[in-house]
Amino acid sequence: QVHLVESGGGLVQAGASLRLSCVVSGGTFSSLAIGWFRQAPGKEREFVAAVSASGDSTYYADSAKGRFTMSRDNAKNTVYLQMNTLKREDTAVYYCAANSWGEHELTLSNRNAYGYWGQGTEVTVSS
Repeated sequence: QVHLVESGGGLVQAGASLRLSCVVSGGTFSSLAIGWFRQAPGKEREFVAAVSASGDSTYYADSAKGRFTMSRDNAKNTVYLQMNTLKREDTAVYYCAANSWGEHELTLSNRNAYGYWGQGTEVTVSS
């Protein structure tokens, strides 16, 4: 059973940065693709970024491109989401999720492709 735990959320002002972490246990980390999703109040959970199991490929939603950077550290079983120039519309609960079979953007950007989810970490961006 794969277990994911997010951390790093908080309350920040617009323009600030945050780094989210997701620690993964219970599986073979290097075989897992990991995605970040977010859910704002009253909205559906949406794709933010994903990294392939190999780490060779990362994918970003248009809203994240140029501001967010996702990385993985296989030695620490951890993935990171560096978020810069945060905007009010980035306010949401951020979730990481694990996928054991996908590699391509079409799959990894689909929340239904993930079988394991963390509990989420809340990010609030004030103006």
